Amino acid sequence: MAKQRARLNIMGKVQGVGFRANTRSQARKLGLTGWVRNLSDGSVEVVAEGEKEDIDSLISWARKGPRLADVKNVEIERDEYRDEFGVFSVRY
Repeated sequence: MAKQRARLNIMGKVQGVGFRANTRSQARKLGLTGWVRNLSDGSVEVVAEGEKEDIDSLISWARKGPRLADVKNVEIERDEYRDEFGVFSVRY
């Protein structure tokens, strides 16, 4: 299995709808580490590390997000796995 890192920028109606908490929950279920935070432009940024198939599952989930979200676009950058995080957390 190949581990990797991904940075996502999720755009649309993604703040004020529980996106960060739901992303953390989803990432932890998948065994991923990293973080999620709101950006000042109204988007949500995610950095996640783990197995490629689990990263792909998180990306698929992020394209829809939680029930109240309206995701318009997800930009994805993949990178080498760095084993940088112990857990998946929400950053403020």
